Amino acid sequence: MELYRLLDIQPGITALIGSGGKSTLLSLLAKELTAAGGRVLCATTTHIFPPEGMPLVHSVADARKALAAGGPVCVGAWTAEGKLGPPREPLEAYRAVCCYLLVEADGSRRLPLKAHAPCEPVIPPDTVRTILVAGASGLYRPIREAVHRPELFCPLAACSPEDAATPERVARVIRAEGWGDLVLINQADAARAAALELAALVGKPAVVAALNKGEWNHVGCDTGRR
Repeated sequence: MELYRLLDIQPGITALIGSGGKSTLLSLLAKELTAAGGRVLCATTTHIFPPEGMPLVHSVADARKALAAGGPVCVGAWTAEGKLGPPREPLEAYRAVCCYLLVEADGSRRLPLKAHAPCEPVIPPDTVRTILVAGASGLYRPIREAVHRPELFCPLAACSPEDAATPERVARVIRAEGWGDLVLINQADAARAAALELAALVGKPAVVAALNKGEWNHVGCDTGRR
């Protein structure tokens, strides 16, 4: 089954949050949805590296033209640090020119696990689906090494930065924060048993995946809306 079907991606805005594979997920979904006949725009509400192989535009008018040529398109504005930031025009303005708007809505500094600061994630209004990504490669590693913002993670998990990021602790943080309609546990090829254990504990629909290998399957509850 295509990943976008498994994740129940609908027309409108889909927000990708968390850590351990958001950019890979964005690119995969963009390709699948385009192949299925959708007009796909990718953007961010934070700072990201632009997806490889996508035209980059900076306005609604340019987005309309680029989408007409076929293929997914990325929209945004360059930051002083050389990353891509939010577009200068409101994201809502881009909804009129695309079927699907895929948005990376927080950062993780390339670490597989994270806790969210009070100022994030920055989920756009009218988002129809929010997917929380977690990287299984961080499971059972010391929290201080594997987690972005361990100082926020540890109070929620009732542990110290020197402790291991066990599935139970990661799930405790996910449940406490409450973000996401479903959880996608990526990097399962690095720790499949631990990924399955985490999926059983998160308290919401979960998908276990190795996105870099094109492998995914749902675990536990159905991933459709309730």
